[in-house]
Amino acid sequence: MPFATKLTLWGRDNNRLAHTASLCRSVGAICVETRSVDLFDIDTALVALVASDDDTSVDTAIFASGLGDIHPANDAFDEPELVSRLYRVNCVAPSALGAELARRMAARQPRPHTNSPRGRIVFVGSAAAFASMPFAASYAASKAGLARFADALRIAMRPHAIGVTLISPGFIDTAAARRVPGPKPFIISPEHAAKAILTAARAGKAHLILPWPFALARLIVGALPRAIRDRLLRAMAP
Repeated sequence: MPFATKLTLWGRDNNRLAHTASLCRSVGAICVETRSVDLFDIDTALVALVASDDDTSVDTAIFASGLGDIHPANDAFDEPELVSRLYRVNCVAPSALGAELARRMAARQPRPHTNSPRGRIVFVGSAAAFASMPFAASYAASKAGLARFADALRIAMRPHAIGVTLISPGFIDTAAARRVPGPKPFIISPEHAAKAILTAARAGKAHLILPWPFALARLIVGALPRAIRDRLLRAMAP
């Protein structure tokens, strides 16, 4: 017997949520609901998650929250308020929500006559997590924290048949990315990114870095002597 699929979209902008929901329905989604949630308010977001999961058990969740800020190399280092906001939205909120959802998934009985996992959790991080970028320190560090949390949660949830996947993309051709100054090497389309994320989640992949040149860059930068690496990262500033 097929299971009904319900799609719940979260975001802060009701107009954009309605537009996205309309796009989902236009390609075949039947049951789509939206919820206006600001992840900066973590307590309220947790209440919303519990209510949503109580209404219809979530079997796949994609946490794709992300705030960014890039400043010229001659600007002062990140302001304390920016550090706090980026960590809260990029790392603390998705980690807290993911932990609560994993706990609830683990408490469920597996579906009868199926070997499918009890649930899947996908965290969208960033390839920036692998570099100490002085011109985007809070963004890179918050995504690095999310990456470490996702990996730890994956290990903890494996005995419970819950898949956890971390996605570390480079540049994706979105309105937000187009506002970022400087070159955007190997930029990919949202459609390409979405397909890769879906494929990785379905396959239970632990970690996907896309596009592939960023995976290679991670290895190269990590192998460089510290002095050369520091000079390279300073030179990357817009």
